[in-house]
Amino acid sequence: MRTEGDAWDITTGVGSTALFVAAARALGGDQEQALAEDPFAEDFLRAAGDEWAALLDGEAPEHPLTATEFGRDFQEFQVARTKYFDDYFRDATAAEVRQVVILAAGLDARAYRLPWPDGTVVYELDRPQVLEFKRNVLADNGDKPRTDRREVPVDLREDWPRALRESGFDPSAPTAWLAEGLLIYLPAAAVEQLFETIESLSAPGSRVAIEQMDPLPEEAAAALAENSGEADAARNEWLGLIYYEPRSEAAGWFTARGWTAERVDVPDYLRAHGRPAPGGSGGAVSNMLSVVTAGRPGRRTSTASPPKPHRHCAFRSLSRAAP
Repeated sequence: MRTEGDAWDITTGVGSTALFVAAARALGGDQEQALAEDPFAEDFLRAAGDEWAALLDGEAPEHPLTATEFGRDFQEFQVARTKYFDDYFRDATAAEVRQVVILAAGLDARAYRLPWPDGTVVYELDRPQVLEFKRNVLADNGDKPRTDRREVPVDLREDWPRALRESGFDPSAPTAWLAEGLLIYLPAAAVEQLFETIESLSAPGSRVAIEQMDPLPEEAAAALAENSGEADAARNEWLGLIYYEPRSEAAGWFTARGWTAERVDVPDYLRAHGRPAPGGSGGAVSNMLSVVTAGRPGRRTSTASPPKPHRHCAFRSLSRAAP
C-alpha cells in the first residue's frame, strides 16, 4: 500500500509500474493491427532482466499480463493510450507548441520515438533513479533523442516547478503537458494541487493531456480484490498502489477555468478504432478510465488546427509524483 513519504526506484513500488506498463506496450504493440508500437519498451525489459525478459521470451506463463483476462485487456488499453497521447503531441507541435513537459515520465521514450519539429524541448520529470535507468539503457543501445531532451530529476512531492524552471522551462511560452499514468497514484488533494500548478505555469495556447480513473464502485473493487492465483496476487499488488478516493474530474476542472476541454472514455475510444472493449475484470477497470485533452485559449502563432476536442491519487503537498 502507498504511504506518505514512500520511495521507489525502477523495480520497486510505484516505479515498478513503469516496467509493467512497458511490458504491456511491448506485448500489445506486437499484436496484429496494433494501434501503436513502442520499439524501446523491449529494451527496458531486457535491461531489467529476470521476470521481464522471461515474459518477452514466453517463459513466464503465470505472469498477470498474459495469464489473465485483466492482463490481456491491460495490454490493449496501454497501446490505445499510447496512440491517443502520441496523436496529442503531434497536434500540439502542428500548432507550433515547442515546449513539452512529461510529468512522472517513467519509461516514456517519446523524445526518442516521435518526429519532433526543430526547436522542440522535451522536459522529463521523475525520480533520479528512474531517469538514470532509462538514460543508461538507451545510451548503451546507441539511441539518441530526436530533439532537445532535458531530464528534471525531482520527486513530484518536492518543488518541481522550481526544478523545471532551473532546467530552462519558460512559463511565458505555450506548453504541451502530459500526465499519463499518474493521477491514479495521487490522493485527491494532490490532484487538485497538480492541476493548479499546471494552470499557473501555462501560457495562453498551452495544452494538457491527462489520463484519469473514476472511483471504482464498491462491488467492482471487491471483485478485483479476489485472489485466485499468483497472477491475481501480482495484479492486486498493483491495485494496492492506487488511491480510490473521489477527486476532481479533469475536463470539468479545466473547463470551469476557461479552458476548452473534453474527455473520451476508454471503451468508446477502443471501439472507435475497431478494437474490442474489455470485458470481465478488465472491463470493470477500463469502464472507469478516460483520457482528457484541454487547451488554454490564447493568440495562435500559426494557421494549424487548434486542439481537436475529444469526446467522448497521499502526496504531502504536491508541489507533486511516478508511466
